[in-house]
Amino acid sequence: MTNPDAVETPAAKRSRISPSKAGAAEALRRAAEGDGVIDDYGIVRKRTEVEEQVISHEQEAENIVDALPSDENAVPKVDLFLPEILKDAVFVGHLVTDLDSVAGAIGAAALYGGSPALASEVNSETQFALDYWGVEKPRRIEEILKEHPNADVCLVDHQQTSQMNPAIKADQVVGIIDHHALQNKTIVTAKPVYIDIRPWGSMSSIIAHTFLTHSRRPPKKVAGMLLCAILSDTLNLQGPTTTDWDRLMVAVLAEISGISDIQLLAQKQFKAKSKELEHLSAHALVNGDQKAFGFDAPGFTGEIGFAVVETTDDDIILQKTSKLIPEMVACKKEKNLSMIFLAIVNIVKLKSSLLLCGPCEKALAVAAFGGEISRHDTLMDLGNRVSRKKEFIPVITKIITDGWKRPQNLNRGLSDIGLDKLGHLEVDPNDPYGNVERIGSMLEDESYLNEEEEEKKEESEAKKVVG
Repeated sequence: MTNPDAVETPAAKRSRISPSKAGAAEALRRAAEGDGVIDDYGIVRKRTEVEEQVISHEQEAENIVDALPSDENAVPKVDLFLPEILKDAVFVGHLVTDLDSVAGAIGAAALYGGSPALASEVNSETQFALDYWGVEKPRRIEEILKEHPNADVCLVDHQQTSQMNPAIKADQVVGIIDHHALQNKTIVTAKPVYIDIRPWGSMSSIIAHTFLTHSRRPPKKVAGMLLCAILSDTLNLQGPTTTDWDRLMVAVLAEISGISDIQLLAQKQFKAKSKELEHLSAHALVNGDQKAFGFDAPGFTGEIGFAVVETTDDDIILQKTSKLIPEMVACKKEKNLSMIFLAIVNIVKLKSSLLLCGPCEKALAVAAFGGEISRHDTLMDLGNRVSRKKEFIPVITKIITDGWKRPQNLNRGLSDIGLDKLGHLEVDPNDPYGNVERIGSMLEDESYLNEEEEEKKEESEAKKVVG
């Protein structure tokens, strides 16, 4: 006869619950055979990294979740430090906002007691997460500050003035929660502010961890948004910036949000992320996720723009190379950059390609990465490098600070073309996505590719004659 007063062990609990009610790790285990996972068609595949991490952190995640109060509004008996300065603040991410910025703002607002805001319109991946978890899209920061011009603002997922929405004044900033390095154009404040910057793979991991250290249970929808953001920023826990803290937070948040098939969620999310890219113009792709980095070294002084496009199908983007190169040249001139690069990162195969729009970019890329170059000197193979934060910019920075100089007698390539010859931007009236296209560029006919090829042939013939 069963003793009604007996304490049920976690193992006994798992044995009686249905797979749909099981925890994230238990649900994965029940769908597994050995170290594989059986799909809907009866095919066994090897567990993915994110599945392995959820299972390996199972006990730790369960202990953490079990220790949290069941009521998400419960107040702990002993309060740890929560900055009063953030109460009622507006939490907002960076321009060209991404999922980590939006989810982090939503999570921080729930944690500290404030309002989330958008610095710019959301992308398709972020919209997917909002729809999936049934979360209302935050309002634009401009609207909020128009109604409350003296509102306190906490920056999330950034701290550089170049990434701040222009509506935000520096003296309004009362806090910064971020996971990026302090580099060029970091905000300067006249008064002390709350700062939480950690070298983790995702800013949302910081918010999730703070919930836990304060014995607070994030609402299910908030936990789901934070989960999706961590998966996005860490490339499904496979990116080089991923830390053990990110892995643990994924396991905990999967448990709280009730996700039984985390790999399916990740696949849907990344599919949504790539869906938008095939419709974007060259201007949107080059400028969409671009950051500028300033250098003042003995051999080189100037700013370098580095854009990244993450996709599950890099061929779709590479097919636009003939439009991307001229747009990079125009962007470099418009923003007064010394150089500009565009990395196309395949987030499934974990490999990247680098677009080069001129001889100077090629020279620096060869010194920094040394990859094979093709397509008329416009494309370099970066191999399995995938992170701008950890594998692209640090390498370029080291090469420049170690004394790299622009080679002498190097021609300027397409940079010799005046900005007035590179066309102007217009909204395509026939495009249902309202894309901004560059019209009237002298490079539209792709003749520059043929000219470069002819120059190479002439140089080769000249060498033969001399020989």
